[in-house]
Amino acid sequence: MKLVWFLNNLRSHDNRALTRACAPEHGDEPIIALYCFDPQFFSSDPFGFPRTGKFRAQFLLQSLEDLQQQLTDLNIPLLIRLGAPAQIIPELVAEHGVTKLFLQREWTRDERTALASLQAASAMDAVHLHVDYDQFLIHPDDLPFAEVAELPEVFTQFRKVVEQQLPIRSPLPTPIPRPVKNLTAAGGSSPLPALEGLGLEQPAADPRSAFPFVGGSSAGRQRMEDYFWRSENITRYKQTRNGLIGTEYSSKLSAWLANGSLSAREVYAELKRFEREVQANEDTYWLQFELLWRDYFKYISLKHGDRLFALSGIRAREYAWQLDPEKLAAWIDGRTPYDFVNANMREFAATGWMSNRGRQNVASYWAKELQQDWRAGAALFESQLIDYDVHSNYGNWMYNSGVGNDPRDRRFNIERQAENYDPDKQYRTLWLGN
Repeated sequence: MKLVWFLNNLRSHDNRALTRACAPEHGDEPIIALYCFDPQFFSSDPFGFPRTGKFRAQFLLQSLEDLQQQLTDLNIPLLIRLGAPAQIIPELVAEHGVTKLFLQREWTRDERTALASLQAASAMDAVHLHVDYDQFLIHPDDLPFAEVAELPEVFTQFRKVVEQQLPIRSPLPTPIPRPVKNLTAAGGSSPLPALEGLGLEQPAADPRSAFPFVGGSSAGRQRMEDYFWRSENITRYKQTRNGLIGTEYSSKLSAWLANGSLSAREVYAELKRFEREVQANEDTYWLQFELLWRDYFKYISLKHGDRLFALSGIRAREYAWQLDPEKLAAWIDGRTPYDFVNANMREFAATGWMSNRGRQNVASYWAKELQQDWRAGAALFESQLIDYDVHSNYGNWMYNSGVGNDPRDRRFNIERQAENYDPDKQYRTLWLGN
């Protein structure tokens, strides 16, 4: 029996782990797939926030439902388990005679610890692990640097080097379906838990939301179709990306990229196809630019390891950080002196979404103006953001807090930002009323 353990790669297409498991050279044994709801990611963090809040959990469940259907089409059952992988996977190994385990390589602290705990289990001694980096746009083996330690500490330097060649691999096709009998292996697919079963309440839909989308590869691919081909809004992306209201000011692809319902490679391939067949301009290039930023933060976390979560960040800078519970509550509730910060925090609380412009301003206020522990802000975002990605989240928070990759250590003038990006107060009125 072969087992594919899904992590942040919730798709059947362009999935290295699944493709390898289905390859003839790995035998014709039955394949089962697994997703674990690991309790460590549904516990409270040191700041008191649930590590996975209701908005992200709902998007995850929708993504898993879609993945389960994709795998059913391949005659592969998806098992859903609530528990630590170090407990669940050895049980499956013993029950089904698993000899090969395929998964995407993760390297940040908690994911690394989970894999190490699994490998320490005696039941895993006879199991061959196949682990691949699969969440980059540019694969680590294709980087134009001798090793990750040589990665520049400034994004622009990284971008200029990699854009000289852009060694980006083509997306892998969806594997061909397995024999029908494979679907009955392990008793078929498992039912998904309800949000209540994860200790979370059902979020209420808000008609003002800029992110009314559902999870799963099908919805992600439909969004690409709509944003690229139907509306051609990709040709206006750079001009509109600092917007605040509605679904069309940005691509919104980050949420599907975050849990791997879409791969960066397939988004890039679709972008290049659009540029060949319709139009290439500065706006279409800017999506490539953002995909490279996403890759850069992943490489920064790979280079610096657990410094990603240190108060002094990757630059080992010491500031007089504080953590005032009253200031934290006022920031979360949208009760600060800045109506622009308040509107963004109210949107965030109601929808689990915030624009890029909003994120930078609320982070600058929390870390730069109030000089409060930036990790509390990063933890809140981890809990609530639908498109939370550990690398981008902590990388951006370090960047905005002066302990990361910003060479200028800038601070936002929030009143000027509000005047520039919400001059008629339409956004603030939407979320704060009159």
